[in-house]
Amino acid sequence: MELISPPRLEPGDYIGIAAPASHFRPDALQQGMAVLNKMGFRTRPAPALFDRQGYLAGSDESRAADLHHLFRDPAVKGIFCARGGYGSMRLLPHLDWDLVRTHPKVFMGFSDVTVLLALFYQRSGLVTYHGPLVTELGRVSQDTQQAVVRALASWDDIIIQPARGVVVQPGAASGPLLGGNLTLFCHLLGTPFEPRVAGHLIFIEDRGEELYRIDRMLWQLYLAGWFDKIKGLVLGHFTDCGDMAGICELVVGLCNRPIPVMAGFEIGHADPNLTLPIGKQATLDTQSGTLSIHGRTPH
Repeated sequence: MELISPPRLEPGDYIGIAAPASHFRPDALQQGMAVLNKMGFRTRPAPALFDRQGYLAGSDESRAADLHHLFRDPAVKGIFCARGGYGSMRLLPHLDWDLVRTHPKVFMGFSDVTVLLALFYQRSGLVTYHGPLVTELGRVSQDTQQAVVRALASWDDIIIQPARGVVVQPGAASGPLLGGNLTLFCHLLGTPFEPRVAGHLIFIEDRGEELYRIDRMLWQLYLAGWFDKIKGLVLGHFTDCGDMAGICELVVGLCNRPIPVMAGFEIGHADPNLTLPIGKQATLDTQSGTLSIHGRTPH
């Protein structure tokens, strides 16, 4: 399938706000929208954005319909997710992949939104963006905010060199970038929506998981053949997951091929949370300590 890079965002563009997972605090949403306004963008809430059904931001049908509405809306140039939490997986049977492919636009989120990022890329061919949620934008650092603009409003290459990078296994490799939340990738295994990882550079992150649960999830990926197929592995934030050195040891024990592995990248559930394009060609080089993502090709 042809890879589609969405048009870059310009000052004055409308950004649609969707809530594909859990409901959210309205005050945090307003603070995040104010940050987007300061960046030069205008915001347009999805029709059912403020719906609520239990722990979800409305019914599965209404949340999916909101995404479809924003993709169809010609005035909306990008779609940012309000919050993660839980619920994005429930939308997968309801989504129109052809609609997304024929109306390409920036789509950004992370955490529970991992499943949408991966599937819009693999089912629709759309480059998607792993980056902060709207309800977080009001309290994140300038580094995180500036990384959003750099990734979404420029064709420049993105080069990330973590301040506290750790080489877990040396080497260099290139491939399309795919990644997100470790727990969510495990939940997709064995389903019709399981991502195809062969030939990809993979990044993973997580939050609030004990080391033994990280061990279990990594072993699940190992038994599913991930470590036999991927080109390299980038470890982002593992916040409240115990000793990072222990996680690195687990990864080394599962790497049965000389692929590059590096930890310490500012990606995921902490601040900074740098924005990355999923689907674009990238290079992980442990000698230079960098993850480089090549600039987008205009659609």
